[in-house]
Amino acid sequence: FAARLDAADPLAAYRGRFRFPAADASGRPPVYLCGNSLGLQPTSTRAAVLEDLDRWAALGVEGHFEGGDAPGAAWWTIEDCAEAEAARVVGAARSEVVVMNSLTTNLHLLLSAFYRPAGARDKILMEAHAFPSDEYAVQSCVRARGLDPDVAIVRVQGDGAALVKAVEDLGDQCAVVLVGAVQYYSGEWFDGQKLAAAAHNTGALLGLDCAHAAGNVPLKLHDDGVDFACWCSYKYLNSGPGALAGAFVHERHDTRTLEGALRGWWGHERATRFEMKQDPVFRQGAAGLQLSNPPTLAMVALREAYRVHDAATMPALREKSLLLTSYLELLVALEPRLGSVGVVTPRDPARRGAQLSLRFDAAALDGVLEALKGRHVFVDARRPDVIRVAPAPLYNSFADVLAFVRCLADALDAPAPA
Repeated sequence: FAARLDAADPLAAYRGRFRFPAADASGRPPVYLCGNSLGLQPTSTRAAVLEDLDRWAALGVEGHFEGGDAPGAAWWTIEDCAEAEAARVVGAARSEVVVMNSLTTNLHLLLSAFYRPAGARDKILMEAHAFPSDEYAVQSCVRARGLDPDVAIVRVQGDGAALVKAVEDLGDQCAVVLVGAVQYYSGEWFDGQKLAAAAHNTGALLGLDCAHAAGNVPLKLHDDGVDFACWCSYKYLNSGPGALAGAFVHERHDTRTLEGALRGWWGHERATRFEMKQDPVFRQGAAGLQLSNPPTLAMVALREAYRVHDAATMPALREKSLLLTSYLELLVALEPRLGSVGVVTPRDPARRGAQLSLRFDAAALDGVLEALKGRHVFVDARRPDVIRVAPAPLYNSFADVLAFVRCLADALDAPAPA
């Protein structure tokens, strides 16, 4: 059955545009279902990075501006090279997005600009057990305002509906709502439109961490009314470890006049940037929040990856993803040896992306992971008892999913070491 599904897959050819880890010593091919942690390398990335190295070698400092027959793109505008693709990934206008920095750096910049406590309206509401980097950024932002994180941060247990109700209940005490668009642990995809409406009805702003959503689910940041967002590019967007990240600011916010925003030279208007004046004239839109010129090697790697993703199109990727993850869920349910395995992720396909979080007996988790590693399976764990499995529709096959479930069943069936 998996073979028939793969034969009918309109995106099957994209698998050949990625480099998979080599077979193990016994010749066993990899089963790579870890794109929620680090995506695979596109086959075009290496040549693109080498081309930019050649540009540096050939032109030196003139590589910032020289064009003509020189390899690569002029560096002083290189952040534009994936701007259109980035906008489509998150459902935004080009002026609302910028590729820059790392995710947490962008989160700090955005919170600095948008968290403006005033009187009783001083609370930041977030999901309980958010990704630690979000938690640390929020804590530091609150402390920088002279407030107590134990008082100013409201952490909400539960699903998307619980978050919406908590925003409504907090009312005019709420300054900012910040949640992961797709929750990193459970894999739940929160409804951005409902969260934005709830936040705005109370006079608050909505920010989303789209680390596990960008490239995974069809985002509509502009249409949903999200105020600001950030994302990384090394998971479903396959731009490499520690890749450049992205930031979004809705066009209703004039970034040139955001009083709390931290600033840098690269946010200055391009036409007069090199006049080196002390009085800044910032760019309109998200680009006005840039600090420094981007690292070009990382940018060309991102460009290649975004182009592959964009060519496949988000609607086609979502259609396949729904099938892949549902197939994984079905196989886990039908395999008798996996009867003890629970599913943390919502069962409704509309409330999740590619990831399925599987729960095990915590005492058995290390043994299961070791057994999977021995079978050349790539997944990741979140302690104490969850293994996250993410069939990425851009390069994973239905055969990958079948192979994983068989390996997992064999791992659980194997006798425990003495």
